[in-house]
Amino acid sequence: MENVLKASNSPHKKASWTTRSIMIDVLIALLPASIVGCVYFGWKALLVLALSVVSAVATEVVYLLACNKSFKQIIKQFDFSSVVTGLLLGLCFNSTVAWYVVVLSAVFAIAVVKMLFGGTGKNVVNPAIAGRVFAFIAFQSIMVGGYVIPNFAENAGVVTGATPLSALGSMENLKLFLGIGVAGCIGETCKAALLLGYIYLVARKVLDWKWPVLTILACGLVTVCMRGFDFTVFLPSLLSGGLFLGAIFMATDYVTSPKSLWANVVYFIVLGAVIALLREATNIEVVSFAILLMNLFVPLFNRFIRPRPFGYTKAKKAKEAK
Repeated sequence: MENVLKASNSPHKKASWTTRSIMIDVLIALLPASIVGCVYFGWKALLVLALSVVSAVATEVVYLLACNKSFKQIIKQFDFSSVVTGLLLGLCFNSTVAWYVVVLSAVFAIAVVKMLFGGTGKNVVNPAIAGRVFAFIAFQSIMVGGYVIPNFAENAGVVTGATPLSALGSMENLKLFLGIGVAGCIGETCKAALLLGYIYLVARKVLDWKWPVLTILACGLVTVCMRGFDFTVFLPSLLSGGLFLGAIFMATDYVTSPKSLWANVVYFIVLGAVIALLREATNIEVVSFAILLMNLFVPLFNRFIRPRPFGYTKAKKAKEAK
């Protein structure tokens, strides 16, 4: 019999989305932050981004070749996820980072965190986040050496210290939003550019608008509570550091976030609270560490807050016999 009907378990839903199309949408959404980062920090930022992407893609190709995949198979199966990982990782670095830090972090993110666990869709934690944490731990003296302020700013130069967070207390909210004169990593300074990417992903229905909002608001409100209900720190806490970049593009990774609605609600609220608590305790930027920590708890969220079965209706309680 030539025509065989294949049946699978319900529910059945038709969609034109593929992993490749989603990854391309994410890349498009990251373009505003990437372009602004290169404009703000110059050709060195472009070099960091390019080196990170090339290293990530090359690592995946070499790994697949070592697994006896042909170039034809690799090209056919290429889904741009390694490009997204490389670009996100590059955006997490400052423009003066050493080249070997970028390369080794990209190799770690792809080879160890992604491919050793089975490739796209099977990683336990977000590869870009893991690469950023790896760089911070393995090259701490280099990573905390200084953050560049955009060349066109009045106070252009390098701010030394573990994080730009400590220098943001007196800055105007508008400058924080636009990233003007803000020391930091390539992709985290201009929140306006990140919001453009957020709007694009929401419009394309790649991203649920609620999850980044929950994380950001939870972080701000917990910060206010810890500062004696001083609401003057609310906006600066939201616009500081890598909160927008992490909340929009990393914490919302399909693979490393919970599966059910209420599990996601709890997950993203707790994530925002953890970011605020760790910031207050350490006085350094901890978004990547908080997301990595919460990624590890996702199996517990999926186990104890299970999704509602498709088509399920709650049975009415039987009336007690009189």
